[in-house]
Amino acid sequence: MIAYRSFLSVDLAWKFTKIHVVPKRTQHFQRCFSSCGFNYNSRTHFEGGLRVDMDRKKQKMVANTWIPVSTQSRSTEGGLGDEKHDFGGQVQEIKCTVSLYESTVQKAVQVSERIDLEGRATPSADDESLSAAQKHSVTVKAGASLMRFIRGKGGSTQRTIEEEMKVKLILPFSWNEDCLIIEGSSAESVARASDRVQAVIDETVKSRNLDYSHFVSLPLAIHPELVNKLINFQNSVLGITVVNQDENLECDSSGKTSDSEGEQNLSEPQIAVELKAEDSNDCVKMDKTNIPLVSYSPKVSMSSTSESKASKLLDLGIEKSIFIKPKTFHLTVLMLKLWNKDRIEAAAEVLRSVSPKVIDALESRPVSIRLKGLECMKGSPAKARVVYAPVEVIGGEDRLLRACQVITNAFIEAGLVLENDLNQKLKLHATIMNARHRKSKKGSKKADSFDARKIFGQYGSEDWGEYLICEAHLSQRFVFDDDGYYHCCASLPFPEEMQLD
Repeated sequence: MIAYRSFLSVDLAWKFTKIHVVPKRTQHFQRCFSSCGFNYNSRTHFEGGLRVDMDRKKQKMVANTWIPVSTQSRSTEGGLGDEKHDFGGQVQEIKCTVSLYESTVQKAVQVSERIDLEGRATPSADDESLSAAQKHSVTVKAGASLMRFIRGKGGSTQRTIEEEMKVKLILPFSWNEDCLIIEGSSAESVARASDRVQAVIDETVKSRNLDYSHFVSLPLAIHPELVNKLINFQNSVLGITVVNQDENLECDSSGKTSDSEGEQNLSEPQIAVELKAEDSNDCVKMDKTNIPLVSYSPKVSMSSTSESKASKLLDLGIEKSIFIKPKTFHLTVLMLKLWNKDRIEAAAEVLRSVSPKVIDALESRPVSIRLKGLECMKGSPAKARVVYAPVEVIGGEDRLLRACQVITNAFIEAGLVLENDLNQKLKLHATIMNARHRKSKKGSKKADSFDARKIFGQYGSEDWGEYLICEAHLSQRFVFDDDGYYHCCASLPFPEEMQLD
């Protein structure tokens, strides 16, 4: 790509001493100026006395890709317009002055080329796109999360469709866009390519390659006491000790604060001093009588014993990444694959509209649960993959299960549950550890499981407490709100007090 610094002025112009063949790219540049009302002739003169002077000393040679430039004028104060445009690190600066109107003509650069999801530019419209008379196009709503499958590894799937169907696939520039454009020389080729793209989408959503994007959850992290219990549990298992410096500080008989172990002199780096200058002699006096102590937030320290314990835990396949984040603690009702905005909006509407039926299933009464003990999901403590706390509905009632089934049935009727997921069996559980969340799988011998026998020996009968279920969320995975919980796309409040008719 060539980045030009062009100056348009009345006083300067290009001068040629011999015949000059105008290249194709320059011709396109000329057409862009002509579209804005400037008449460009063979000597690069403009009507009204406007001429062009290229500063060849400041040209920067980069990738050989042409970006067409379009112009749009507007009146501003001053005689010189200065605008910079940055496209992938390449800067184009355009300055121009029109003395006839004593105003600045600002230039807006429009990039005509498309960039695929890996940042590679597709061929420009000037080189390969079809003429308006021949071009047929259609917009396909696929979904942002599906674009990488349509493109294929290294662009293989996209190239295959383009070559076989004689079309051009234009993928969206942003990860948030759901649509792609198919262009071809005939309506038939475009239609066949559209069917091919839809086949790729159908195959992808049915496979395990496309992960679940959303789920219906019953948040438990709204209870601070439960979050604290989970944090203490993780620190205890991992051998992490939280040390608060304030606990190591004692006061002597004079009321001054000192370190109980005498290892740190707080009067050196931790002093806040107010300096005052007197106008009479410009001297500075320091008042040492009231020096406030600077406090720090608690630190996490690990002793040599703890380090040894951490090494042993790694041998057991236990590390911090397999613990569920306390601020995301929840019960799962239903897993969903919502790959475009339409499906997300439809799911949100389903959850909101089913509220009356859910309230009826709960008999308009609050529902609370008790979490007690630990259990393994599909395995044994020696080779655990998922460790969770069993859920017991207080009072032994099945109102909560009925309400969850009402929600599930509503999503199935709306067509938002895929065929492969229709047989999901609801088992309310609060996941505490999951080997699938492990980050450092390469260095671990037990990447898909961990030895939880000692954890079960210590916490197998742990009473985590009783908690009220306040609402159901349509939660988005991998995206979090300010409170640390999964992003809420929609919510359904549960009764928190007895509702009387």
